[in-house]
Amino acid sequence: MKMGELEELALRARAAAVGLSTLKTEVKNGALLAMGDALQSAAGSILDENAKDLETGREQGLSTALMDRLALSERRVCEMADGLRDVATLRDPVGEMVDGWRLPNGLLIEKVRVPLGVIGIIYEARPNVTVDASGLCIKSGNAVVLRGSSNAINSNTALARVLAGAGSKNGLPENSIQLVESTDRETARELMRMHGLIDVLIPRGGEGLIRTVVENSTVPVIETGVGNCHIYVDDSADIQMAVDIIVNAKTQRPGVCNAAETMLVNESIAAGFLPAAWAALKEKGVTLRGDERTRELIGEAEVATEEDWYTEYLDLVLAVRVVPNVGSAIEHINKYGSGHSEAIITSDYSRSRRFIEEVDSAAVYVNASTRFTDGGQFGMGAEIGISTQKLHARGPMSLSELTTTKFVIQGTGQVR
Repeated sequence: MKMGELEELALRARAAAVGLSTLKTEVKNGALLAMGDALQSAAGSILDENAKDLETGREQGLSTALMDRLALSERRVCEMADGLRDVATLRDPVGEMVDGWRLPNGLLIEKVRVPLGVIGIIYEARPNVTVDASGLCIKSGNAVVLRGSSNAINSNTALARVLAGAGSKNGLPENSIQLVESTDRETARELMRMHGLIDVLIPRGGEGLIRTVVENSTVPVIETGVGNCHIYVDDSADIQMAVDIIVNAKTQRPGVCNAAETMLVNESIAAGFLPAAWAALKEKGVTLRGDERTRELIGEAEVATEEDWYTEYLDLVLAVRVVPNVGSAIEHINKYGSGHSEAIITSDYSRSRRFIEEVDSAAVYVNASTRFTDGGQFGMGAEIGISTQKLHARGPMSLSELTTTKFVIQGTGQVR
């Protein structure tokens, strides 16, 4: 794709965004339902295209985690379709009055939600993002420009064509959903420089992709997703509860950003807890990388390096450190964590409160698995990503996070 063509694509998206911003909720909902039906009807052809990407992925030696994210099945296509139907049931944030007041001079001030405009998504081997992002952007009144990776180009192209076709046939402006079909790296860099055409960029992928977008974009960026998540097991913890939670957080789906990557264990219970946890984790195929005390207790544990404490493995690998107390655990998390999701397993209320107040992350859990950091699991419907920044949005981002606000001022002739 030539750069002039990419600019034309962005201009078409801006034109579509104008129509989307005033589209009635029932029209958007109808389009979303039609898009869901169209996905299911086209499942066979979508899976054929996905098979091409999977074959290429195997030839390129993609990791198990990436192959899992890339793979589609009839069930996953149905789940994506159901996701669009779920978005249709969510409350439309556009036009919502966030606040309002009347001044002594009679002016009525209202703060209302409006779409962001054109949202660009740069993402790696995750075909589901094509569907989730399209659905959420449409419901929140935004045009979307999708730029996936070469690993998933056939899948993304098939999905985007189905969605765009069904949407335009059911009331959406043309070009509301567009895919950048070129996977040349220059197209991603050009999207990052489209200040004034793209209103916000959201990167979805690994640390390298997110850092590249954050550091090089002239377009505002919502930083998402790197998940170096921790679980601290306090000396007051229920041992079986702690084992169950760490096994779930690490192994239920290891290749996702809310999976646990590091376990911190209070030194008072390490001798009793770690062998029990290791027995359950080993059964699931987990490899441990531990500090000196961990390796004294678990002979099969590998040596953890300084780099391990920073690492998002996205695999069946767990770093383990024995710490003196909750304060040391908090210090470790705030130094090495990515600001995503952290958990404490404890029966001590004061320690749980300290953990909640002092851990600087988007989601903080008490006695629950980090795997719940998800828009759907939070009851918010689908999500477009999990923000680890602090401006505008933090944590799972759904419809409200894809809007901004404007002030509407109504008067009766007032002058200053």
